[in-house]
Amino acid sequence: MDDIDRAILRELQTDGRIAYADLGPRVGLSASAARQRLQRLLDSKAVQVVGVTDPMAMGGQAMALLGIAVDGDARAVADELAGRAEVVYSVLTSGGFDLFAEVVTPGPRDLLDFVNDVVRPIEGVRRVQSFPYFGIHTHRFLWDVG
Repeated sequence: MDDIDRAILRELQTDGRIAYADLGPRVGLSASAARQRLQRLLDSKAVQVVGVTDPMAMGGQAMALLGIAVDGDARAVADELAGRAEVVYSVLTSGGFDLFAEVVTPGPRDLLDFVNDVVRPIEGVRRVQSFPYFGIHTHRFLWDVG
């Protein structure tokens, strides 16, 4: 990844729908060269251009961060959870929990069912602590790309 790739990423973080005609000049390229560069970044999976929603603003949904303590291989538990549509984000960690999973469900009862009926029965799960969200205070996608 070179300086032009990083400039493209900075522009996309600000406006993921920017036209190539606008993107090219901002990063020192023609529109077609900017399109080719971005396509290379997309093909390599270094970047994704997606629409981001706020589940809390969509009404009637429940979100929570689940702290999961695991006996054994936390990656196996993470892999099992990755196949669930309710899991939108997971990270392996250390400390009191081996894994954090961010989940979105249609409502509070569904969140309870997911924790009790899906997460707890997974082999290796020792403990689950749920941290329900009341609202999303800060949600950024503007990371320093160098």
